[in-house]
Amino acid sequence: MFISRRSTTLAAVKLLFIGDIVGGPGRKAVQELLPRLRERHGLHAVIANGENSAGGSGITPKTAAEIFAAGVDVITCGDHLWDQKEVVDLLANERRFVRPLNYPPGTPGQGSVIVQLPGQPPLAVLNLQGRTFLPPLENPFHAARAEVERLRQTTKLIFVDMHAEATSEKIALARMLDGQVSVVIGTHTHVQTADEQIFPGGTAFLCDAGFTGPHESVLGREIEPIIRRFLTSQPQRFEVAKNRVLLQGAVIEIDDQTGKALNIQRVSEAMG
Repeated sequence: MFISRRSTTLAAVKLLFIGDIVGGPGRKAVQELLPRLRERHGLHAVIANGENSAGGSGITPKTAAEIFAAGVDVITCGDHLWDQKEVVDLLANERRFVRPLNYPPGTPGQGSVIVQLPGQPPLAVLNLQGRTFLPPLENPFHAARAEVERLRQTTKLIFVDMHAEATSEKIALARMLDGQVSVVIGTHTHVQTADEQIFPGGTAFLCDAGFTGPHESVLGREIEPIIRRFLTSQPQRFEVAKNRVLLQGAVIEIDDQTGKALNIQRVSEAMG
């Protein structure tokens, strides 16, 4: 679906956000599909959540390098941040990688980044993690308010990846930031929602971007082991599935002067 709120401006920034990349199939989908999406939509920047890119759980410098090489400008993360020990090198050395802002002070890495787009205003990318049904980090609402105020001193173009389980937490965070940021998109649940909209203050919102990877699956993993887990309550090995690979996310167009969203369109693109 395509939600639009046109203004008189002719200048706009077009972003693609790619939902959680799951394992090798997800990385391959980005490599194959991103060039055609970039051409089709005239994209200025691409942001992707990469927290499941390494074997379906966590991220490493190697998987991040593949994603960047495919044309992604910034990678966000979430609650699987620490699943791969190599992530410490990514946190220390990669300025295009952001982890949830609301970790305690002193945590390695950064919770936001400002990138300069060719011929466009700077773009800020902010990553937050919810607390409902997830590990109890610092309050993302307080963290978001302070960080958005700081980022707006440099740019009005602000993208927020709200990595959370509860839909109410994602919606409430986005409503709080309406008019202060350009976009809030939720990640983590791997199920693309159909609630894309532009709030009254000009913030585009989608409760969950979905995921990029094999959809003949249970959230990207092989089906039978997960059914066995529910049937027996016994541990199972959840391998990444292989079939019906989709790239999911959203394309957002933003007024480059006001930072307000002009339209938002869900993406669900099949490989092949």
